[in-house]
Amino acid sequence: MKFSGWPEPGELVVGKVEEIKDFGVFVDLEEYEDRRGLVHVSEVASGWIKNVRDHVTVDETVVCKVLEINESSQQIDLSIKDVNDHQRSEKIQEWKNERKADKWMTLAFGEEMSDETYSTVANELYGEFGSLYDGFEEAAIHGDEALESTDLSDEERAAIVETARENVSVPYVNVTGYLQLRSASPEGVDDVREALEAAEGNGEVPDEIELSVTYIGAPEYRVKVKAPNYKTAEDALEQSAERARVAMSDLGGTAGFHRERQTEDE
Repeated sequence: MKFSGWPEPGELVVGKVEEIKDFGVFVDLEEYEDRRGLVHVSEVASGWIKNVRDHVTVDETVVCKVLEINESSQQIDLSIKDVNDHQRSEKIQEWKNERKADKWMTLAFGEEMSDETYSTVANELYGEFGSLYDGFEEAAIHGDEALESTDLSDEERAAIVETARENVSVPYVNVTGYLQLRSASPEGVDDVREALEAAEGNGEVPDEIELSVTYIGAPEYRVKVKAPNYKTAEDALEQSAERARVAMSDLGGTAGFHRERQTEDE
């Protein structure tokens, strides 16, 4: 997807070096329709530059900072030297992600998708998530629920979710904690089993979370959570421990929880 209109001063943009002159470099902006900018020789690199071609080559992909825009003269002044390595890496990754998402739009709505459909869906995803890629990623993780607050139709949401779950590689994190379950009741084994079922969520854990409880050695059990991000994982782990605590308390037993494994001596 390429934007119509103009970038904003201070914005980082991805471009391809089209032409090199002694006074500077002309760059085609990859994210904007029919926009070209100029990197003056003084903005190509820090220090004195003997030959611009020692610093850039034709067809090279570069990340630039927008310095000034003059719409009346169709001029965009850019800087390469004002972009540090971290900014360059992040911007390139963002650009690559959006190119992926652009292809996913075609997979979701077909090669014959109209410009109107593309714009409608893209604007909804940008408005809600900030980018096409983030919209597809959230749809892959949370399904239709992620898109409920948009004005997309049921069919559009379903197409996005299906495409996202087939194509988006979702990052996951793992966290672990340990439960210590004790019951003095004659039905202690059954009490612990009930508490473990509660810890596992009684079948009501959200689809994006994988939660398992395994036996280590009485009275200790390991709780492992796999989720899309640390906050979700930590929340799920704490909720699992709390469910076990409440269940054991209701049954007259006790439940302890630790992030690190502890021995009986502790």
